[in-house]
Amino acid sequence: MTDKIDRPHATVILAISADGKIADAVRSPARFGSANDKAHLEHQVSASDAVLFGNGTLQAYGTTMRVISPELLKQRELQGKPPQPVQIVCSRSRKFDPNLRFFQQPVPRWLLTGQDSKEMPMPSPYPTKDSKFDRTSGTILNNGQDAREARDELFCGTGISPVRKRLIENGATSLFDRIIYAKTAGGEIDWIDAFQQLANFDIKRLAILGGGKLVASVVAAGLVDELWLTVCPLILGGAGAPTPVEGEGFLAHLAPKLELLAVKQVGQEVFLHYRFGAG
Repeated sequence: MTDKIDRPHATVILAISADGKIADAVRSPARFGSANDKAHLEHQVSASDAVLFGNGTLQAYGTTMRVISPELLKQRELQGKPPQPVQIVCSRSRKFDPNLRFFQQPVPRWLLTGQDSKEMPMPSPYPTKDSKFDRTSGTILNNGQDAREARDELFCGTGISPVRKRLIENGATSLFDRIIYAKTAGGEIDWIDAFQQLANFDIKRLAILGGGKLVASVVAAGLVDELWLTVCPLILGGAGAPTPVEGEGFLAHLAPKLELLAVKQVGQEVFLHYRFGAG
């Protein structure tokens, strides 16, 4: 585990088939979880400040999990949280279909993307002692600005870099309330830098919903604290069907170790709760 940096507490939540797949061989949206599994996922999302998922997951489903339970909404209100956690899409591509239902859902939307090392570094709009962070819109407000003014200033100010110019041209700025540029290493997101930036925006608890490549990279960076798996009663098979953790994999003696915290059967499903960093 990477414990010496300021970062969110990260929990991966996934539903898998009995043979360990998160989707079928043609990567259809995985809707094989029961109503109990959906309620479990909503509960985990509700307990989080932000939800992180990859562009592939967004394209497969077209939507995200919102908090709709009146009880959970009330709990968030009592905790001083906005109704919905921030929804963060991780993508190296900055082109999105604006017709996806996700972009009509009443949720704060952020984009986490890589910063090309050949381009000018983007100044990060971190909070200062004189600024206020609007968690509902995901925007830093300075001297009484509203969220739209602050967002327009962030993306349309002077000194537009090539990255920012392309984002404006393809409409990404109108789809997302905030865009976070993480450092890259070997063409991949530097997750330590990304998590530190999320922490700067008061993201203390992060739910990660996939896909397998994203989970693999965050696990490899030692940044995952907990894992929830719902084992569903079906066999998907398929050598090419995606699994919870993809990437290059780990040698057995170097594999991240888990501690089983809880096992619960509800109907035909089994809910497994693990903690990372077991001895």
